[in-house]
Amino acid sequence: MRIQCSRDKHTLVVDIEGELDHHTSDVFRDKVDNALKDPTIKNIVYDLSHLKFMDSSGVGVFIGRYKIISRRGGVAAAAGLKPQIHKVFEVSGLYTIIKKYNDVQEALADIRGVR
Repeated sequence: MRIQCSRDKHTLVVDIEGELDHHTSDVFRDKVDNALKDPTIKNIVYDLSHLKFMDSSGVGVFIGRYKIISRRGGVAAAAGLKPQIHKVFEVSGLYTIIKKYNDVQEALADIRGVR
């Protein structure tokens, strides 16, 4: 698994490559939580275009990071979901707390209020 965090103003962009499961969820959580120590980060966008697999451990990690962002008054977004990842988001109800976008640029534009 590869996790790369970058920043766009007050938004953390997290690019995930590989598999997000019970073997890798702790690494993912720790990396994102470390980036979220910066209190000026209000929003989070997950680039899932390179994510190949996700199980319920990944669902839990997304919910936990959403709680952090929502306490800051921000939003969580996911971009570039492949059909199998989309299905996990759909079945788990993640779309009730995380908005779906075609790509990261679309998500960032919406968060910035630029359409």
